[in-house]
Amino acid sequence: MAKPVLLAVDDDPEVLRAVERDLRTRYAENYRIVRANSGGTALQALQSLKKRNEAVGLFLVDQRMPEMSGVEFIAKAIDVFPEARRVLLTAYADTDAAIQAINHAKIHHYLLKPWDPPEQNFYPVLDDLLSDWQATHRPIFDGVKVLGDRWSPQAYAVRDFLARNQLPYRFFDVETADRNPEIQKMLDENGGASAKLPVTIFADGTSLSQPSIGEIAERLGLRTRAETSFYDLLIVGGGPAGLGAAVYGASEGLRTVMIEGKAPGGQAGMSSKIENYLGFPAGLSGADLARRAVAQARKFGVEILSPQEVTKLRVDGGSKFVMLADGTEIGAKALVIATGVSYRKLDVPGMERVQGAGVYYGAAMTEAATCKGEDVYVVGGANSAGQAAMFFSQHARRVVMLIRGNSLEAGMSQYLIDQIRQTENIHVELNSQVVEAFGEERLEAISIKCSTSGEVQKIPTGHLFVFIGAAPRTDWLTGVLLREEKGFILTGPDLMPDGKRPAGWPLDRDPWLLEACVPGVFVAGDVRYRSVKRVASGVGEGANAVQFVHQYLSTV
Repeated sequence: MAKPVLLAVDDDPEVLRAVERDLRTRYAENYRIVRANSGGTALQALQSLKKRNEAVGLFLVDQRMPEMSGVEFIAKAIDVFPEARRVLLTAYADTDAAIQAINHAKIHHYLLKPWDPPEQNFYPVLDDLLSDWQATHRPIFDGVKVLGDRWSPQAYAVRDFLARNQLPYRFFDVETADRNPEIQKMLDENGGASAKLPVTIFADGTSLSQPSIGEIAERLGLRTRAETSFYDLLIVGGGPAGLGAAVYGASEGLRTVMIEGKAPGGQAGMSSKIENYLGFPAGLSGADLARRAVAQARKFGVEILSPQEVTKLRVDGGSKFVMLADGTEIGAKALVIATGVSYRKLDVPGMERVQGAGVYYGAAMTEAATCKGEDVYVVGGANSAGQAAMFFSQHARRVVMLIRGNSLEAGMSQYLIDQIRQTENIHVELNSQVVEAFGEERLEAISIKCSTSGEVQKIPTGHLFVFIGAAPRTDWLTGVLLREEKGFILTGPDLMPDGKRPAGWPLDRDPWLLEACVPGVFVAGDVRYRSVKRVASGVGEGANAVQFVHQYLSTV
């Protein structure tokens, strides 16, 4: 395979030589550096690269060029290589134009000239952008193939697991086998008409029929067993709060293990785009955020066990032990619980029957391609529902948001509300709720009730995405930690509504802000009672929990 290309474009020969020099110094081992002295010449080069099936990872383009500005070039270049990262070179006087280009012209970043020293002002930006590009670039598919029925909940579970863990895969729908020789061949090789679907086919040619998620994880080499039985810090939950705790704990010298039931990133990891996270003006996807955080955690030595379920908590003196679904037990001096919340089930007739076959809880991005030209219904009025609506609007003919309340403002950030109102194919239905689902093997229609008029309408659709409520996953803590009636864990002042310490509290101090009713057990993120349900606050609570962990460990 030819090396991916980094394309530098500048009409100033001296600047172009400097750009090429700095690019070669850092990236020549993994990339081929191509330069052009005008936008027109660069577009010709891109067409040649396209014909040769070569990949372009980055455009680095000067803004002030005769005949064609940098922004004008990029507007044309993204039609040829839409996935390439785009950086504008600009003088200080053009920074306003550069910022506008980020917002309106799909520029990823801008760099001021001169950028010396490159180690400080040039390479970190390009390293980050190229890392993003490499994470999504698939020159030759060598991942997992999933053979199954599009509407099979079992096949959906496999696809969802692979997507959440950012494992490359392709899905092949057996319903199209009669017009797709490749699918028919795979089907014949795995039992033909009697094949036990779904079939998961791995890069080495081996396959599993009707595999469990655990079997797939083991075959792909995901870690589900700990290296040892006792740690300084044990974190349950791998969403933003858990990852924040893991990074700060391990980076400060604590031997840390993090256990996650599905995939690192949690609910946030499945968000199509997060635009209000500090430091990312162009926004980033939940998958990108999770990938970066996992890489950072592993850099500091965090052990990540996933997929692995925790089923029970046991406290023995100052030590905390969790039981895993496979029967093993792991202990630690301190524990951070960051299990987050899951979407509440829509408890109406017919819904359970078609779950995973047209009805999905959360942003099932694996289903986006199947929504092309169709109507999608999104239930919920918080940020997660708004982000999903924006994402599906890029694929579906129309997205209908069903809001139980009488406004979007009650639960959604203003920036999302503005985007939704500006998106022509998103339609918001207030005071509306789903009261029934129809279909035997897959979703075929839903009934929607208007709470103001009482009218019920039956609407045909095959796509319903649900984002309602927040159900904490804390049953495994029954009898050990205090929770409020919905299951959220009580911490700090909420343990002492009458000013008295919780029963059985053994220390001569009050529980700290993020500390549960057992000393040394801390809670971060959405699972904590009264927490702020935002990604940034989850990361912050995870980091804060580690500071309390250090204080606790210094006293035991």
